[in-house]
Amino acid sequence: MLVQFFQYILEGTAVTLAVTLVALPMGLILGLVLALVHVYGGRVLSGIVTVYSVMMRGVPPLVLLFILYFVFSQGINLTEFLAGSIALGVISSAYQTEILRGAILAVSGGQMLAARAIGLTRLQAVRYVVLPQALRLAIPPWSNEASIVLKDSSLVYAIGVAEILRRAQQLSASTQQPFLAFGAAALIYFVLVFSTNRLLDLLERRTRIPANPYA
Repeated sequence: MLVQFFQYILEGTAVTLAVTLVALPMGLILGLVLALVHVYGGRVLSGIVTVYSVMMRGVPPLVLLFILYFVFSQGINLTEFLAGSIALGVISSAYQTEILRGAILAVSGGQMLAARAIGLTRLQAVRYVVLPQALRLAIPPWSNEASIVLKDSSLVYAIGVAEILRRAQQLSASTQQPFLAFGAAALIYFVLVFSTNRLLDLLERRTRIPANPYA
């Protein structure tokens, strides 16, 4: 019976991964733009980004998911999968904004001055000098956000997306075996999160800037 439980729930794993692969990159792109605006956009634009970030991080994700789901669904023919994935991406963007903003600020201001001194424009300095270093510095906290988005993908069950948790819930109701159903789901989530963390740890080691032996 346990094998059958796993087989049924595993069919929802592809949906869970698909939700994550839509939401996480979307949050990264939007978060990167907002982080750059926050750091380099001036006081007014920086204030707007701060308000957005604080509001999005101050409301429970499930509440935001419902709000954004019904907003996206109004007048637009989006499936539950797309609406839920986009909503999670928007939610994640607020957290990724703060991760990337911190990474950008962690790059020494002297880097920008040196880049400008050799003739680069401000945009070129950000693109070729600041961002490559900031993105490397952002990998450790970003790996934590990747795990959070992967786990938060379970929230889309509330709008009818048949991912891991939804299938476990259906299995629990039909078999009256909630421990086996949700235990199998928990194990699958653990394997997914653990694998994600290990892959990002490897990426961090591969992209780490070597220490200067002469410093």
